[in-house]
Amino acid sequence: MSDDETPAQGQQPEADAAAEAPDPAEDLDSLRAEVASLKDQMLRVAADAENTKRRAEREANDSRAYAIQKFARDLLGVADNLQRAMLHAPKDAGDPLVKNLAIGLEMTEKELMAAFERNGLKKIEPTRGAKFDPHQHQAVQEQPAADVGAGGVLQVIQPGYELFGRLVRPAMVIVAARGSSGAEAAQQPAQNPYGAPGEAGSGASVDTKA
Repeated sequence: MSDDETPAQGQQPEADAAAEAPDPAEDLDSLRAEVASLKDQMLRVAADAENTKRRAEREANDSRAYAIQKFARDLLGVADNLQRAMLHAPKDAGDPLVKNLAIGLEMTEKELMAAFERNGLKKIEPTRGAKFDPHQHQAVQEQPAADVGAGGVLQVIQPGYELFGRLVRPAMVIVAARGSSGAEAAQQPAQNPYGAPGEAGSGASVDTKA
């Protein structure tokens, strides 16, 4: 072996080691890609968990609503009778017994409404001038009005109720007739005029008074 060949052979292992050394930039890019992949997987798992939770809550509410819907509907007659009794009860009666009876009716009605709320049964009672909602209201009569636009609610004849967002009974209302001079913000929707709730263009009859 010549003297010229000896140095080259001595440097060969060092050159191989340098060639095999990992590139820090490539390692960083690889770690970043792995972090991004893990983050994406985590977000997917979180979204799936949230969807599962919502679906379980919806199914639980549906089951609960189905179980008590008939019972709730039967109780609505009790609520209606209590409300009628309160409307006719003398609030300023001189007789203490009559006055206490009126107070008792009011307290009973409040407690019944609170029990309804606790069990997911909510009253639908639009205010005067509110926009007619065909999904929650049922128009039984039209009347001209100077302060409410056409299609706006004038009066609630009978309050409605919904159970966990599902309609149990629509609110029966009187609405402002077409041509009323009130604000037009309360105009009825173009689709589904005064029909039964949720039924577009049902053709339900509406009593009209001039």
